[in-house]
Amino acid sequence: MFKNLIAPVQAWLLSQGKCVGCGMVLAKAKRDGNRVVCKCKRVYVDEGNGKFRRAKLEEV
Repeated sequence: MFKNLIAPVQAWLLSQGKCVGCGMVLAKAKRDGNRVVCKCKRVYVDEGNGKFRRAKLEEV
């Protein structure tokens, strides 16, 4: 039930290009190729056109 409440908020934050943990703009985060590492240590993948997604375990 808790996930049903949180998932839409996290999806909205990612669509805005922000981290789901701290809300930092991911365009300002540290980059390593197409990997983006936020200041709260969450890892994202830049898919181009300002779209981000959480990195899978294999991509970390």
